[in-house]
Amino acid sequence: MGVDQGPSDSGRQPSRKPADALASLAREPVTFRFKGLPPDAEAAGLDVGALAAQRRNLFDGGFTTPLLALSAESLDHNLALLGHYAEQHSLAFAPHGKTSMSPQLFARQLEHGAWGITAAVPHQARVYRAYGIQRIFLANEVVDPAALRWIAGELDADPDFRLVVYVDSVRGVELMDQALRDAGARRPLDVVVELGAGEGARTGARTAADCAAVADAVAATGTLRLVGVAGYEGEVPQADERRVQAWLRRLVELAAEFDRAGRFAGSLDEIVVSAGGSAWFDAVALVFAEIPELSRPVLKLLRSGAYVSHDDGHYQELTPFNRVPDEGALRPAFRLWAQVVSRPTPTQAFVNAGKRDAAHDLHLPRAQVVRSARDGKIRPADGITVTGLSDQHGWLRTDEPAAALEVGDWVGLGLSHPCTIFDKWQLIPVTDADGTVVDFVRTFF
Repeated sequence: MGVDQGPSDSGRQPSRKPADALASLAREPVTFRFKGLPPDAEAAGLDVGALAAQRRNLFDGGFTTPLLALSAESLDHNLALLGHYAEQHSLAFAPHGKTSMSPQLFARQLEHGAWGITAAVPHQARVYRAYGIQRIFLANEVVDPAALRWIAGELDADPDFRLVVYVDSVRGVELMDQALRDAGARRPLDVVVELGAGEGARTGARTAADCAAVADAVAATGTLRLVGVAGYEGEVPQADERRVQAWLRRLVELAAEFDRAGRFAGSLDEIVVSAGGSAWFDAVALVFAEIPELSRPVLKLLRSGAYVSHDDGHYQELTPFNRVPDEGALRPAFRLWAQVVSRPTPTQAFVNAGKRDAAHDLHLPRAQVVRSARDGKIRPADGITVTGLSDQHGWLRTDEPAAALEVGDWVGLGLSHPCTIFDKWQLIPVTDADGTVVDFVRTFF
């Protein structure tokens, strides 16, 4: 699964060897550093690739609980679906990598046609570069001199590397310019002006006049190059279809205003217009289809990221595919397996997974299935509700017909908000429907 996007028009090969970097992940030793892996695999000196090749079963192959697993089938489905969606709607796609921080998943996203990968902070971009990513959209203003010195070095060392970064303030532009000049940067850093999503929203210049002032500040530097506009519609206050589409049209009009005013550099091949989280990408597709003809081709860049694993809560409820079901449907790919370790009363049980293991910032986990410790049979988790999480325990309320729940049984939990699930697990088994482990996904947080 390489991420090599091929040589540029100049014929120069990328400076990284992504296939080699990805292969090195399989050579990592199986140790106590990774939660849930079989202790006997460490004792035998196995590496991750050798353990995957054994195709052990999740339930009787020596893995310990709690244990997070990813469905191979759901991953395949979700990756293909969003790749097809972007193509069908003439969108370039730079999925947000902060969701998974997994080089293996980045590679698969690129194989499905992604333009590049989105980052939120410089550290994430460093991980991407270590695994050969040639195009990065960094959706944040970067004012750290050390990070900008690293960026200047990456750009100067690799002419084929493209990085696009937010700017949203005159002061930020001044700090970026100073740091890049101090670093002796030889290539200008491509920037997009971020339009804020409204009063009380997160980052971004609030008005067209504010955006113009930032663009003027960029033009006054020799280290930055204005290439477009961007923002995040998920922060629109009281977001609904009407409000989100109205803000997206403001973003499109800002790009058109900048173009009419000649604000984009004369050497530019394309104008970047970017938005798109995981809750409103249908609105992005709709409004971006209305972008008028500008002086140069427009790179309509979508940045949704949570689709890779989807979830059993937040995004399952908000997914645009609920509004446009003819386009398909994402599938939750996570399941956290925990074991019942205490059954103190007929209406109460505790499993050995808690805040350290499960996302809990938006919704509590949902009990989905129970695997009997007696006969290995799996049944629906009817009558079982997760009511709370301690550091290492999940609190379950058990109602009829769940009274048969016993100590030692495995409980499969659905999880909400993938952005805070991957960061709790450094190495995640990927399983077939029968529980056979076919691969492992490495994460870097």
